[in-house]
Amino acid sequence: MNQKLFSKDFILVVIGQIISLFGNAAIRFALPLYLLNLTGSSALYGTVTACAFIPSILLSPVGGIVADRVNKRNIMVLLDFFTAAVILIFSLLMNGGHLILLLTVTMMLLYGIAGAYQPAVQASIPALIGQEHFMAANAIINTIGSFAALMGPVIGGVLYSIYGLRPVLWVCMICFVLSAVMEIFIHIPFRKQDAQTSLLLTVKADFVRSVNFIRKEKPVIGKVLLVVCGINLFLSAMIMVALPYLVTEILDLEASQANRLYGFAEGALAAGGLCGGIGAGIFAKKLKVRKAGNLIIASAAAVFPMGAALPLSLSGIVSYIVLILCCFCIMVFSTTFSVQMMAFVQTETPQDLMGKVIGVILTIAMCAQPLGNALYGVLFELCRGFEYGVVLFSGVVSFGIAVAAGKIFAGFSEA
Repeated sequence: MNQKLFSKDFILVVIGQIISLFGNAAIRFALPLYLLNLTGSSALYGTVTACAFIPSILLSPVGGIVADRVNKRNIMVLLDFFTAAVILIFSLLMNGGHLILLLTVTMMLLYGIAGAYQPAVQASIPALIGQEHFMAANAIINTIGSFAALMGPVIGGVLYSIYGLRPVLWVCMICFVLSAVMEIFIHIPFRKQDAQTSLLLTVKADFVRSVNFIRKEKPVIGKVLLVVCGINLFLSAMIMVALPYLVTEILDLEASQANRLYGFAEGALAAGGLCGGIGAGIFAKKLKVRKAGNLIIASAAAVFPMGAALPLSLSGIVSYIVLILCCFCIMVFSTTFSVQMMAFVQTETPQDLMGKVIGVILTIAMCAQPLGNALYGVLFELCRGFEYGVVLFSGVVSFGIAVAAGKIFAGFSEA
């Protein structure tokens, strides 16, 4: 195993992630916004984004199993090329009929590909660097993702508001092709594992083994998952549905201005993630697992100013500023927590189980997201004129989960 952090192969992984994640952030920004602009319905928006998560949930454990049995580089290359093909097909068909169905299917495919893709990326880190660099490497990957997520919505928002959806699609397609070409030159150490007599038996055995590892051998990972699921259901899902809906449909902003400002709001989320990732890297040795609950408590507390600003007689731009500042703070703390937990899982998991365990973790964690998206889509639709109540509900429940999580993490031993 290469013990250096900045090896040639890890640098190529990082560069490939910069390009790929930029395209991913831009397309995930543009397609849902296009749907919301077409319909103006938060319920439809929440339902479609919820459906988009289903393939990601189903394919994450499969991606984890494959990542342990197939060269991880080949997985990344193939899926990036496939993503470019999906975007190309959508751009050719978007002027036809059944656009909402086409948008839903395309988003489901894109999220499904991402679900299969991420276990390969996360599992490649322990194969390329030494254990002493896990926290720093995860912070770098997370920072790259946040930087791409910062620039993707901002540039995508400008292109979308001026030229429409199609130029965004072409830019994203080029990004995925370039990323795939870059990843061809990565060398990731790979040892072929023995398989069962059939693919189905192999998948079943690997899945059962990873679940048993989480439940019986390392139940501490299961406790982390419970907390993440609760936060995804009541906090992350609220932010995902509330941000586009409030900025483009509720705040007193002009339509063209609202689309651009939503792009900048997504950029603020990414900037928070960027700061959180950088902070996790800088303070890697000082972050203690038993104190991780404080990060979640801080994230939940940042929801309350956001909800309190909505019923006040503030101008649209002032409410917008409060909104993005709160979202920025939420992302700083939650990203630091995510980096810390991923490094913790990688440290506690054997190499031959790495992809499978990460795949199961991503799957279970994501299960709450579509439920939350659908829930908040309906709640915002039912509570028109009282959107602040929905936001404050999210804050109260999330804060309760965070306090309970703080007690759980306090009993963790350091890895």
